[in-house]
Amino acid sequence: MKTTSDSLRHRTTTTTTGRISGNASPACFSRSQSFSRDIGHAASETYLMSRLAFTLLRYLGLGRRWMLRLLALLLYAMLLMPGFLRVVYQFCVSSQVRRSIIYGDQPRNRLDLYLPNNIDSPKPVVIFVTGGAWIIGYKAWGALLGLQLAQRDIIVASIDYRNFPQGTISDMVEDVSQGISFVCKNISEYGGDPNRIYLMGQSAGAHISSCALFQQAIKEFKGDSISWSISQIKAYFGLSGVYHLPNLIEHFEQRGLHRSIFLSIMEGEGSLKQFSPEMFVEDPSVKNAFSILPRIILFHGTEDFTIPPHASITFVETLKRIGVPADLILYKGKTHTDLFVQDPLRGGKDELFDYIVDYIHAGDVDALAKVAMAPPRKRLCPELLLKLAGIVSPF
Repeated sequence: MKTTSDSLRHRTTTTTTGRISGNASPACFSRSQSFSRDIGHAASETYLMSRLAFTLLRYLGLGRRWMLRLLALLLYAMLLMPGFLRVVYQFCVSSQVRRSIIYGDQPRNRLDLYLPNNIDSPKPVVIFVTGGAWIIGYKAWGALLGLQLAQRDIIVASIDYRNFPQGTISDMVEDVSQGISFVCKNISEYGGDPNRIYLMGQSAGAHISSCALFQQAIKEFKGDSISWSISQIKAYFGLSGVYHLPNLIEHFEQRGLHRSIFLSIMEGEGSLKQFSPEMFVEDPSVKNAFSILPRIILFHGTEDFTIPPHASITFVETLKRIGVPADLILYKGKTHTDLFVQDPLRGGKDELFDYIVDYIHAGDVDALAKVAMAPPRKRLCPELLLKLAGIVSPF
């Protein structure tokens, strides 16, 4: 009888049986089939990304302000297209990427795995939750991070989850928690070390993943049934995240995310505290639950106008006040997309990337030596286009 992990892995592979007719060699047939599969996958990814964009527009409306933002977004994407195309190509054809592994029974319960070339020993793992304003989040947004961390001997699991209107915030948190559970239980089958798992989220993904982590701590404190444990997470990395929802309602309104839509995503005004980690960690009834949390490390750009750095600053202050180990790293002059898009496309040295790699490999002399000898990350986009994209960015 197959185990759950065997069954799920089986669904992600394709086996060809039967006789090959004519003069075509098995190798040629295999290459042709692989190419067709890659083309089909690229087409499905493009369709989904287009659908997400139209979903966002439908909910945000087509007023003058949003038409200008849309034009800015299109120009931003066009300027970065040389880099994006290289990432998409690697994502679609790399043998080190395991795409759309099923982790649950709900729509969008899929994850992508990015594996190092040589898994000669169990590797550390980063579970990554992408952003997207709770409306256009998608696992492929983590492709650049996944590919680059895999080059540094770190496995990355990029989790997809239901977006609004397909689901609301509780569905998103539930999906991410289930994805974390799947990785904790099955990552050893892919060469990962189940004792070295790190959780990371970006923007809305930082909000959702932090809710999943902190709510898991409450479940363990209350003795509820659990499918994964806080003790399995070595550290949490939050990049440009939201942790106190009421403080940002008006800010999001000014940025174009209408109050009514935002409250619909968050299941009404009465649920804001429930999904604001900075607020519910100070609830006296569960305050002791958070002593088991791993180290929380937040990163934020000082010129982030989409989610102001104050969101991370106050959250770290709150965590320290209740005794949770927490650190904050601010990057001077960096915007909401610099840390996650432009800087990785630039290649070479990157403070955020290097910090995460060094933190994960800390204490592993061989891994650190290998990282030190690794070639610098390749530039994926010309500097002029990166600077122009930074100027026109709507984020």
